Amino acid sequence: MSQQSQAFCDYLQQVRQVSPHTLANYRRDLNKFIGYCESQNLESLEPLRAHHIRQCVAQLHRQGLSGRSLQRLLSALRSWFRFAIKEQWIKQDPSAGISAPKTSKPLPKTMDVDQTADFMSVDHEDAFFQARDGAILETMYSSGLRLAELTDLNLSDVDFKAGTLLARGKGNKQRLLPLGKLAMRALQDWLQVRSLHAKDDEPAVFISKRGTRLKPRSIQARFDRQSLAKGHPVNPHMLRHSFASHMLESSGDLRAVQELLGHANISTTQVYTHLDFQHLAKVYDKAHPRALKPKDE
Repeated sequence: MSQQSQAFCDYLQQVRQVSPHTLANYRRDLNKFIGYCESQNLESLEPLRAHHIRQCVAQLHRQGLSGRSLQRLLSALRSWFRFAIKEQWIKQDPSAGISAPKTSKPLPKTMDVDQTADFMSVDHEDAFFQARDGAILETMYSSGLRLAELTDLNLSDVDFKAGTLLARGKGNKQRLLPLGKLAMRALQDWLQVRSLHAKDDEPAVFISKRGTRLKPRSIQARFDRQSLAKGHPVNPHMLRHSFASHMLESSGDLRAVQELLGHANISTTQVYTHLDFQHLAKVYDKAHPRALKPKDE
């Protein structure tokens, strides 16, 4: 079973070209399931039946795995079983019709416009970090980039004349995104500093002081530093959520926000309509005369 799992992961990496983070999630979930199978003396995929999947899900749920994590595990198993059918290892999907325990979906955390502006104000004594970190924040917020999309950004992807950048999203799908004036200015300032540190053959926009492409973990560390300086925790995805929420508040165009974020399904983007409604509800409570509480309460 482990060899079949490895063959599937090789397919994900080489053919589907999933991100390293996604691949790691698949490996982790499949290993959980394989561990359960080994405890039940199941050595291959062929004898698997629906009750085995249900028992595995129930056991992991009792051990504290959340409904969301179980949904992800089932999704990984379904993808694996579809691959196994294609490879003729099994004839049917034993996970068909099985669902994970439902779990509440918390709304993504965002900042308002003023909080975002304050967070993006970088103050560093080192000119390298001052220019680079400022450009990172401005670029992410301007174009709503994922962390992996930012680290993958190359010099050839940025078009200052057109005011655009080319992002490579999940599944290596490309999308052309607008780049705001503040982001362009921050990038131009950074590229002047970058030219003093980058290795000759390094194509990455964002580099370390060693002159090589900056890694996601390094950017997360810079977010941690900025969060400490500003007094409230912010991660890269929270900045992306804030971008989406602010765009929807201003435009009301869900389809446009979907395109900007690179979501394959509109349902993924619809979570921001709930955030937008919360914003509108607060405005209503403050402004509508019939919503105001009586003064003597």
